[in-house]
Parts: sequence; C-alpha cells; structure tokens
Amino acid sequence: MSFQSWRGTVGVVKPTHRPGSLEDFIRLLPKGIGVVPVYLGIKSGTEKEFMDVMDSIKGKVDELAALGVDLIHPEGAPPFMIRGYQGEADIIAEMEQKHGKPVFTSGTSQVEALKALGVTRILGITYFTGDINKKYARYFEEAGFEVLAMEGIPVPFSDVTSLSPYEIYAFIKKEFLRHPGAEGVYLLGSAWHALDIVSLLEQDLQVPVLHPVPARVWATQKRLHVRQPVTGFGRLLEEMP
Repeated sequence: MSFQSWRGTVGVVKPTHRPGSLEDFIRLLPKGIGVVPVYLGIKSGTEKEFMDVMDSIKGKVDELAALGVDLIHPEGAPPFMIRGYQGEADIIAEMEQKHGKPVFTSGTSQVEALKALGVTRILGITYFTGDINKKYARYFEEAGFEVLAMEGIPVPFSDVTSLSPYEIYAFIKKEFLRHPGAEGVYLLGSAWHALDIVSLLEQDLQVPVLHPVPARVWATQKRLHVRQPVTGFGRLLEEMP
C-alpha cells in the first residue's frame, strides 16, 4: 500500500472508456482512498454485449486482485442485472471465494443504498429503451422493492453523454409526476451528466434520488470502514446512513 492510499485501495472495472464518472468518483472519495481503474471497452450497449462480457469482467477482477487492491468493484449495472439478483449474487460469491477480497457491483451498492435510505417503492430512470428495462425492474423486484416503472430516456447508447443535465432533469420530473407514490428515484448508469442535479431533484421532488456515483462512493467508504460525509450530491453522502 502506498502512502497516498493510507485508508485503502479500491480497484474498479470500468465498462466503457467514457470519461467523467471515474473523475467524479475520485473527486467525491475521501482523501487517502486510492483508485486503480481497468477498462472493458463496451461500445454498443446491447443486451448481447452485456451477456458476452462476463468472462472479460472476471479477467479484469483477476487482474485487480493480483495487484493487491483491498476492494474490487466491477462497475456497470447491466451485465449483472440482466442475470437477475440471485445470478449476480452467485457471481460475486464466486469472485470473493477465488480472491479472498470483498467484491461489490453497481447493483449491490444501489440496493444497499436504497434500503439504507428507507426507500421501498422506486421509480427507475435509465438511458436504455425496450425490454431490457423490464429486466432491470425485475432485478430490483427480486431484491425486495416495488418498482412503479423503469422508464428509459430515448437516446442512442453512443450519445448518452450529449444529454444536458436540464434535459435529464425535465425527463425525470415528468416521469415522477406520472408515477405518484414513488418513495425514491433510481438512476441507472454513470454515463449521463446527472450528478449535479441530484440535490436539486431531491429538493424539488422531496424524495431521495440515487445516482450510481454517490452509491459507489458510499459503498466504498462503508467497506473500507471510512465515514466522511460529502455535501452537494444528495442525501446518501450527506447523511451517510
């Protein structure tokens, strides 16, 4: 362990080469936690690609374990969620048994965070369309949540980063008003520029809004036994439940 990582080191498997979410993750982490990234190179964002990439994910986890990180986080909800909640749990158990290190996914961090926030009835928002959203919804239902809807903003996978925060805000608010009774809003995916509107959405909608990056930061701190709140990015990091 280097002196820069005196609180621990997390290895992350990044699904794509898109910039943004890694920088946000590092920016929100407390000082003293090191980050070692490796990349998969997902491009098309199709269900077939998500199914086919699991062997590559396991190889990247092997690589990070060999580097001696304290914690391993294969990012990217879709490759795990489409296998179901139990299917994901089986894969995580396999990785942890092989390497003797804690492993968490985007899905597990988000399930834990929603439960910590006391949310049981969710509205999901994604940047996918079609039947794959039904599989995301089923994952959360299997995890014990009531999913009012899993709505996708219509945008090509390659163009997700071109959406403005204002377009994303407007879409989320419209869908929230269409689905009364949601106790929280769940945002799937780290590629879109939605981090800076989390607090604004929570203020306007009066419910927790869960973005993958704060969930990732919260779950990392939790597993490394660190507790350092961060303000400006939603209740999860401000309250550290």
